[in-house]
Amino acid sequence: MSKVSIPELDEIADRLQRGGVIPYLGPGMLSLCADLQVPATPLALVERLTAKVSVPHKIRHRLTQAAQFIENFKHRKSVVALMDEAFEPVPTPSPLHALLAASGAGMWVDTWYDDTFATALAQRRGAWTQVQGLSQSEHFGQWTAAYAADGSPVEGEQALQDAGGALLYRPLGGRRPASNYLVSDSDFVEVLTEIDIQTPIPAAVQQWRMGRSFLFLGCRFDDQLTRAFARQIMKRSSELHWAVLPEEPTRMEARFLAEQNIRRLPVPLAGFADALAGALQPAQAA
Repeated sequence: MSKVSIPELDEIADRLQRGGVIPYLGPGMLSLCADLQVPATPLALVERLTAKVSVPHKIRHRLTQAAQFIENFKHRKSVVALMDEAFEPVPTPSPLHALLAASGAGMWVDTWYDDTFATALAQRRGAWTQVQGLSQSEHFGQWTAAYAADGSPVEGEQALQDAGGALLYRPLGGRRPASNYLVSDSDFVEVLTEIDIQTPIPAAVQQWRMGRSFLFLGCRFDDQLTRAFARQIMKRSSELHWAVLPEEPTRMEARFLAEQNIRRLPVPLAGFADALAGALQPAQAA
């Protein structure tokens, strides 16, 4: 692969290594994995779910609506079981997953359900904590749950802040260690009702993001949900962010990028991964 030119790469690499950049990972990160066995897009996921349970034709390609139908006419446990089955395999982390896990970042945001990046952290770091979003249909009144690196629960906001180490924030939940998923319409309605006032976002996340930049990798903002979550998670952070987005943005994506001061890096994700690895080598060798 030919090298890509990224004028701001050195700044990104330097700030990442010093803890000033928060990687924000989307399902597109899975495109870098060689042994992909899990759904890597919302469309692929809804097709997996509706292959197991029949839903009305008009919502067959709409993830949150299809999940809501299954929840209503089967049971919430059916949704969880289908999600568990879909994300049971763990793809081998790509070099970019490993690079980000070993970098100087102190917090990462992972917005898909697979355990690839959590596995990279387990392979590359000692102490770290993950915080997962919870469905109100299963955990009414509790917005998140925290887990230590070994999967054991971490109780309470103060305990989370005292846990030390690195922080992995998974606002949509994840397969492990406890099968927590935000995936149905009702899941998102509950969260979006409160997210403007930051209630579902843990205090530790709110504290860490202050003054830091976000680096969006494998993300698209062509859906209202992805924009809403990113907007609220970024609140009160730095005024400078980046998004690796090789595809031409939609009108709403372009508006969102401009509104949030996110600089688009129009390069392939694999090319960015190679370039970032080269930029970080001197810092990691020092």
